[in-house]
Amino acid sequence: MGRCQGLVKALATVGGLGYAPIAPGTAGSLAGLLLGVLGPRAPGAALLVWVAAGFLIGVAASTAAERLWGTIDPSAVVIDEAWAMWAIMLSTPPVVSSGPMAAVAFVLFRAFDVVKPPPLRWVSRAPGGWGIMLDDLGAAAYTILILYGLAVTSHK
Repeated sequence: MGRCQGLVKALATVGGLGYAPIAPGTAGSLAGLLLGVLGPRAPGAALLVWVAAGFLIGVAASTAAERLWGTIDPSAVVIDEAWAMWAIMLSTPPVVSSGPMAAVAFVLFRAFDVVKPPPLRWVSRAPGGWGIMLDDLGAAAYTILILYGLAVTSHK
């Protein structure tokens, strides 16, 4: 296997987590959750740059993985779930990184990712890595909106 193929597989499968025999998307989501909880938080505009760069890396890795494996949205590609959970953890108040709220974030994201409410199923049809990443971007956005709503209503 060439270096490029190895890098594509490592990125797209988040170090091999995508090969989990049961629920690879959940494994990828847990990796993103842990990175978001335990990793550094970027201030202000740097956060936007980190999240955008991660998204674009995900698009590139997912597109390359589709070409490499010759299939649309391979189940081993979990960079989308990992990126989305990481982005959720970075984009919400630090209180979300606590145990109970992090668990709520995880469950909400997985539910949105699996059910794909409108328009997520539609955006997942975009070509290549765009479709793979965009539905998770939408699931993350829905999750973030609910988390902010919970944070606002719980402080009244």
